[in-house]
Amino acid sequence: MSYRIIVSPAKKMNVVDDEPHPRTQPVFLAQTIRLMHEVQRLSYEECRELWKCSDKLARPNYQRFQAMDLTQASSAAVCAYEGIQYQHLCAQVMSAGQLAWLQDHLRILSGFYGVLRPLDGVVPYRLEMQAKLSVGGAKDLYEFWGTSLYDALAAEADTIVNVASVEYARAVTRHAMEGGPRMVTCLFGEPRGELGLVQKSTEAKAARGTFVRWCAENRVEDPYDFRDFAERGYRYDPARSQDATRRQQPAGRRQAAGSHGAGNEVMVFCLQES
Repeated sequence: MSYRIIVSPAKKMNVVDDEPHPRTQPVFLAQTIRLMHEVQRLSYEECRELWKCSDKLARPNYQRFQAMDLTQASSAAVCAYEGIQYQHLCAQVMSAGQLAWLQDHLRILSGFYGVLRPLDGVVPYRLEMQAKLSVGGAKDLYEFWGTSLYDALAAEADTIVNVASVEYARAVTRHAMEGGPRMVTCLFGEPRGELGLVQKSTEAKAARGTFVRWCAENRVEDPYDFRDFAERGYRYDPARSQDATRRQQPAGRRQAAGSHGAGNEVMVFCLQES
């Protein structure tokens, strides 16, 4: 039994020379090189339109791409991203054992790199998954990556745990198929009404990072045990969850029961009233 947690990247990145240092190379580096060359061919105005951002953000990112050297990746992916999720994940202060768990279980989705392990070496870039970059015959990055991200995850795990934003998760979840990994989506929010849930962007990002850190600290090996997550005031809510209370079984038994396929289980964690 094995699972991989998928998370989104962050827009803001930096070069981090401290521990943990990169230990592995991105598996889709050849495709990343191709994307880099496509962006480098664009004019500054075309890049700004692609990124849909101000001159203040577009200018340094354009210069980054023009001078980009992917062989000089000195930052571990999980430390290079600076968003709220990664601040709460706190990989920089993890023990060697926790980092090893993270390297085995966490995968970061990226419009530029495809799928990253936490300790893959990366350089700062700006290229979101929903960017309308035409590459070859593909009209955008979703089409460029196609089924490859899902296939890579399916080859190494029998369960995919989705803790990513909708924009990034769809690069994987829309390719789920019968006979493929079990899909489990974790949601974090405030209860509304009898069974409603409201997810606030900033808090949801903090909760996702906290959840991944908690999993690493506790070396969680079975998604069933996610139900014990109780950080930041969250508690597992069985009433709002769907088909996610059973323990994992060997893949053969799940297939025989007809439950090992494209169906998406949902585990909901609600903030408790103080």
